[in-house]
Amino acid sequence: MSQTTQSAGVRLAAPAASNGMNGSGANGAAATRPARKAKVSKFSHRHVDPAFYWMAVPAAILFGILLYWPFLQGVGYSFTNSQGYGKADFIGFRNYGALFQDERVGHAYLFTFLISIAITVCVNLIALFLAVALNSHIAFKNGFRAIFFIPYTLAVLVIGYVFRYLFMTAIPEMGQAMHIGWLSQSMITSESMAWFPIVFLAVWQGVAYSTLLYLAGLQTIDESVYEAASIDGSNAWQTFWKITFPLIGPFLTINLVLTMKNAMNTFDQVVALTQGGPNSSTETVTYLIFNNGLTGGEFAYQTANAVIFFLVLVVIAAIQLGISARTDRSK
Repeated sequence: MSQTTQSAGVRLAAPAASNGMNGSGANGAAATRPARKAKVSKFSHRHVDPAFYWMAVPAAILFGILLYWPFLQGVGYSFTNSQGYGKADFIGFRNYGALFQDERVGHAYLFTFLISIAITVCVNLIALFLAVALNSHIAFKNGFRAIFFIPYTLAVLVIGYVFRYLFMTAIPEMGQAMHIGWLSQSMITSESMAWFPIVFLAVWQGVAYSTLLYLAGLQTIDESVYEAASIDGSNAWQTFWKITFPLIGPFLTINLVLTMKNAMNTFDQVVALTQGGPNSSTETVTYLIFNNGLTGGEFAYQTANAVIFFLVLVVIAAIQLGISARTDRSK
């Protein structure tokens, strides 16, 4: 009897044990199964809600329609003999070959490079000086910041005509009154001096925005760094060269790239001051593309010039960023 009861108990316990093993097995499988990963972007390790992509789609479409499609159309026109209207025939790379043999185009590129270097250097030197001065403990610095930013808010063409009057009339009269020979005649009518009003106007207006960027960079420097330098006996020049200048390096890079890009695209200043004269001595690349491409019957030819100019700007920006990156790594 006891053996029968024990056997039955064993038989009854076996399913129970089996059920227990199955339960523990299921729980173990669930425990060892890897958790489902949240969907992430291939460009980032963070979880990105698809709604953000859909919000960017309309802007991307408009950007492509208004910018990339016209650019691609322009590239297509550069391989034709189109005058901007009527029938056009495919002529291959003839426009590009002719550009490298055109002395007028070569002079425009040389002039653009020279004034761009002058504008970039002057803008950044003056803007950095003003930013450091405006960031110091001086009275009415907020008012001075507003005053220095006013030129950037004004239309270039309007101010350009004002400066044209100054360089054509007011300054020559002042030079005659002071008996200064080179200042007694208008710089705008001189082939050797006509570049100066263009650079002056570009610098006068470009300094404002660069100053604002440098001020933003100076605000990121902790005051405790300057306090430590003062305790160590650092003078004003040492503080600027050893602390301020290295810490605003990224803002210097941004300013150099933006200033050079804007200077290479100098157009409004030429239209308002010299209109490319005298004797085409102040023609920039952008002015030449506009003037001869739209009114001179060289639509496809100057479109090819625009494509080359775009590539030149890309190369210049890449060189600037590469030099800045190597400089930052070496620090």
